Amino acid sequence: MVGKPRTSARVGKGGRQATSLPPVPRFSVAYMDRSVDPARDFYDFATGGWRRANPIPADKVDWNAFWELRERNALLLRSVAERAREGPGRRTPRRVVADLYAAAVAMGPRNRRGFGPIRKDAGRIARLRSTGELFRLLAELHTDGVSGLFEALSSPDRKKSDRYAFYLWQGGLALPDRDYYLLPTFEKVREEYRAHIARLEKLSGATPASARHRAAVVLDLETELARASRSRAEERDVLANYHRYERRELYEKFPHLPWKEYLGSLGLAAVDYVVVGQPEFFEGLASLLRSRPLDEWKTYLTWHLLHTAAPELHDAAVDENFVFFRRALQGQKEPEPAWRLAVRTVDVHAGEALGELFVAEHFSPASRARVAELISDLRGVFTDRLRTLGWMTEATRRKALAKFARFEARIGHPDRYREYSALTTSPRDHFGNVRRARAFESRRRLDRVGAPVDRAEWEMTPPTVNAYFNPSQNEIFFPAGILQPPFFDPDADEAVNYGGIGCVIGHEITHGYDDQGRRFDEDGNLKDWWTPTDEKEFLARAKGIVAQYSAAEPLPGSHINGELTLGENIADFGGVSLAFDALQRRLAREPSLRRTIDGLSPEQRFFLSYGQIWRQNCREEELRRRLTVDPHSPGRFRVEIPLRNLPSFREAFSIPGGPAAPGSGRGAPVAIW
Repeated sequence: MVGKPRTSARVGKGGRQATSLPPVPRFSVAYMDRSVDPARDFYDFATGGWRRANPIPADKVDWNAFWELRERNALLLRSVAERAREGPGRRTPRRVVADLYAAAVAMGPRNRRGFGPIRKDAGRIARLRSTGELFRLLAELHTDGVSGLFEALSSPDRKKSDRYAFYLWQGGLALPDRDYYLLPTFEKVREEYRAHIARLEKLSGATPASARHRAAVVLDLETELARASRSRAEERDVLANYHRYERRELYEKFPHLPWKEYLGSLGLAAVDYVVVGQPEFFEGLASLLRSRPLDEWKTYLTWHLLHTAAPELHDAAVDENFVFFRRALQGQKEPEPAWRLAVRTVDVHAGEALGELFVAEHFSPASRARVAELISDLRGVFTDRLRTLGWMTEATRRKALAKFARFEARIGHPDRYREYSALTTSPRDHFGNVRRARAFESRRRLDRVGAPVDRAEWEMTPPTVNAYFNPSQNEIFFPAGILQPPFFDPDADEAVNYGGIGCVIGHEITHGYDDQGRRFDEDGNLKDWWTPTDEKEFLARAKGIVAQYSAAEPLPGSHINGELTLGENIADFGGVSLAFDALQRRLAREPSLRRTIDGLSPEQRFFLSYGQIWRQNCREEELRRRLTVDPHSPGRFRVEIPLRNLPSFREAFSIPGGPAAPGSGRGAPVAIW
């Protein structure tokens, strides 16, 4: 990726040193609160015991099942990274892992260098004499991971999925979202941001008066960029954010933006075409570049150099970055320990090298085979859904089935790990390691523009506790990191696994047919394959989901954005429904699996397992941020709203009525898939 740096958090001083692994965070009836009526509040019934016993750690902004597993994995990865130094000859990938980790935990060399690592680039910015020179330098900085003005990246072409295209996207903001600049709700945050800019500028050598002036310039320019930007909900529309321009057309469309200089500096002077996400943003940027003096843009770009570098520099810069971006913005009380952030650095910048070592020790072929079996079960259910869906006409049904016949799943890790032998690393140069790793990855991605898509590539590293659907490949990906309790537990009963990883599998499958995924055909191309009648039926059901979530109010006066979260909400609806039916088929095939455990039926354990994978405590500041930027609903509502729409859930717990639940929104039950 070019232009959007992967954020590293603080590598702090000291911190807690764990000496043993925490308990495996598997499903447990002890996490329940049986004093709560599940008909009134199922989320509290399923997770209330856990949430009372698990306050948010001081170095976290929230605490949930994902974090429990991430922290356990982090300790395993720490051991892997520390032992990588002992490998024979320390050859790649051990060399890369060992060097990145060793340099990240060592603050001494970083403190001695201070702001030295960015002085050269700051000087180059100060000497700029034209917009053309600015864009040439901007391209180099983007390649090194420095943010600014807009984002640029290579990705499969959404309308020609077998080739990589070059994308230009709105960006240039340091705050989490355009709403932080525009809404009265965030006025206090803006003032804190202004003060943070001034403090960091002063630390880097500016006088107090100059630092205040520079902060005002930066906030003003970023606010204007925010005004030109689309909302996050608007950005979700994959068709509305696809505008292909031949190279000559790009120059003609934006004559006041020096694209020749920018593309030439990236090595893309001969690129055939570029995909622009939001043309009006770049028109606004062109107007701003003409109307505001070059010195202001130099101030802006110097700030983004400083902002991007701060987490990787010395204690004073790292601490100041933490004070605003973690404590003020998200409510985090303390920095994470040095080793934890060093592990994250390795995962971000050489995740497949780290992942190769992690998988060899902590992910078995047997687990891979069992997850493949679960996926097969879910696949069968969804195929039958497509065949029998009452609201879909035959013309669209045939195409939906053809698309799903091409669907594939990747489990655990890539079959071929990424090669890092060309990446230069040092155990004593953290900033240099990070910058070289960013440039290494940027160059790898730029070099593939116009080339055939590598379908074996993963966008998540093997230790990642997450999963994703890639619409351009029509594939789902499940890293080894998430294929552990509480999501997947080889020792648990089938109801727990279908309620955990089964629902995650169903969720990712459904993404191929959510409000945006449905627009991609069997080849992964944006293509209108729906009849008008079927599209109308789909949108009517989607509107019902939007209404239910938009009515939910996680914080007083702050509702879920039903449009922003629609895709994830559709996937949650589909995921739990598909997994439940898959469990019923499994129990019918193997009646011996139908057992009452801890006084709970398989159906009840299924829904409790689903509830418990979304167990969560969250700081108010972080929850407010997520309600603005996160396409996922908060954990409580990922449980309550989909389940209240399922007759099978109400039957399992003898709950009468429809989807109404505390804070969950109201409306008629909704079903799409």
